[in-house]
Amino acid sequence: MGQFHFHPDEYVQLMRSELPDYERLQDELVAATRAVAARRILELGSGSGETTRRVLAAHPDAELVGIDASEEMLAAARETLAGAPATLRAARLEDPLPSGPFDLVVSALAVHHLDGPAKADLFARIARTLAPDGRFVLADVIEPEDPADAVTPLTPGFDRPSRVADQITWLEAAGLHAAVTWQRRDLAVVAADRATPRPSLPTLLQ
Repeated sequence: MGQFHFHPDEYVQLMRSELPDYERLQDELVAATRAVAARRILELGSGSGETTRRVLAAHPDAELVGIDASEEMLAAARETLAGAPATLRAARLEDPLPSGPFDLVVSALAVHHLDGPAKADLFARIARTLAPDGRFVLADVIEPEDPADAVTPLTPGFDRPSRVADQITWLEAAGLHAAVTWQRRDLAVVAADRATPRPSLPTLLQ
């Protein structure tokens, strides 16, 4: 499974056929963004624009910058999002991220293409581009604890899912407070917040 293997016109239909919980995953991603009053949003892996459309509907006052490695998918997304406040650019997840700060960063079914070290590096770069009190919402394929829960068709060498626990560790190492907001079999949504630093309390003299 990977968006670069498919024609844009077939992508959403294929995701729905291969991922029975595709709609639920999208709904849970959007639900995890609602706590943020987002004015600027960054999307990593915009694909056909399906997630973009849903996120912008939930944040009608926001402007979105989206990146994707496939020019073909971006062309389809631009048609889907015609008139929407979205700027889409060709870039890989490994490339420097667009200039922040962003109140919200979202990604659906894209980050699992990176190996562990590349995920950790991406999470650190996301943390640096988030605004104070910003949130990163990741909706993706994971490596489940029970191998019987690995039900999503994957392409060896192209799809590299990681365990949720590992991804939370990498997010925490990047300075984000992360928690799973939804999980079913080998799909999960993780929300990671950049907390505003609070002044230290003065030390009381004994």
